[in-house]
Amino acid sequence: MNDGRLSSEALVRDCLEQIRERDSQVKAWTYLDDELAIRSARELDRIPRSGLLHGIPIGVKDVIDTLDQPTEYGSPIYRGHRPVADAGCVAMARAAGAAVLGKTVTTEFASSYPGSTTNPHSSAHTPGGSSSGSAAAVADFMVPLALGTQTGGSVIRPASFCGIVGFKPSFGLVTRTGVKQLADSLDTVGMFARSVADIGVFTAALCGRPEFERIHEAAPARVGVFRMNDWPPCEAPMTEAIENAHQFLSTQRCAIHECALPVPFAALAEAHHDIEYFELARSLQHEYRHHRNELTPGLRTRIGEGLEISGKTYEQGCRLVRECRVLGDCWFTNVDILLTPSAPGEAPLGLATTGKATFNRIWTLLGLPAITLPWHRGPQGLPVGVQLIGRYHEDRRLLACADWIFRGPVPS
Repeated sequence: MNDGRLSSEALVRDCLEQIRERDSQVKAWTYLDDELAIRSARELDRIPRSGLLHGIPIGVKDVIDTLDQPTEYGSPIYRGHRPVADAGCVAMARAAGAAVLGKTVTTEFASSYPGSTTNPHSSAHTPGGSSSGSAAAVADFMVPLALGTQTGGSVIRPASFCGIVGFKPSFGLVTRTGVKQLADSLDTVGMFARSVADIGVFTAALCGRPEFERIHEAAPARVGVFRMNDWPPCEAPMTEAIENAHQFLSTQRCAIHECALPVPFAALAEAHHDIEYFELARSLQHEYRHHRNELTPGLRTRIGEGLEISGKTYEQGCRLVRECRVLGDCWFTNVDILLTPSAPGEAPLGLATTGKATFNRIWTLLGLPAITLPWHRGPQGLPVGVQLIGRYHEDRRLLACADWIFRGPVPS
């Protein structure tokens, strides 16, 4: 983060130069206005420090409204669309002194159809989604901080694939006002940075909660690790990362507790599907009725499937979630954090899909805070991250534990 020794204008110009050099390959940005960014930075340089993010440029995922820049939601339906107000999270960032550098690429309506972004470590591999542009921009040093959203695994997975820190807070911690809704029970505003400390400052600014500004790193005394047979198969690089993290924590005298998923959790993946599809079919009803031919075939199919899901099925899924939240909360009477995979493995080859959210959906569904830390590189030389889960609304404790781990001797 900017410690005041570098002017905002100089920092913004450095970011723009990196974008000029690299974005023809990475394709992280959907809108940039160099003159606006430099003018905003100069204005910030003229005034006294106004907040935690004073003079810091940020990227904003293109499903999040910005007053002075187009917001197109990754869809031709909204080409050139100009919102009448900033989203709440953008307004909070500006109030803390941030300079919005530009809008980052998203999948279509933060759903599954990929945008143009490539993985900054290998252009042949996906950066993940749906917050692809934000993750890639931070990973490629185009911007120090960026906003994203997660409905399934759209912050944690791309952060893991791109080798940076990604944080999905507890559901509702960051306001969603002015964010294009996909699934109201699931959508969560998250963020990307290159350190846990920067995530803490960003969170403090976005929430208006100064207690997040200084994360006093604290070793997790008790760490829960799931037996790998509780999960769908991991690829070898992720299995190695989890075992490596397990070993590291053990050598630091953390008490490791073997955890097992309660039986009802087996149905959560299906419940996530039903809840997401049921809600997105209604959130995108205007687009479906009036602009159907401008939606991708995959999203049209999803909406159609969502309209076929009965209210009874939806309510059953919601009841299961409530039951599992109670069961899941019991974990945290015995552990401080949970250690889990961030993704199946390294970023998959190809740009036709953004990878699987297999290891993210249940935590999003339960509303729990999650953070991924870059851990090592797999055999293809691509990043692999590990995911830490905290108790609902104990985000600060999770960040403190994550910061201690992040600053420790993480394997190369």
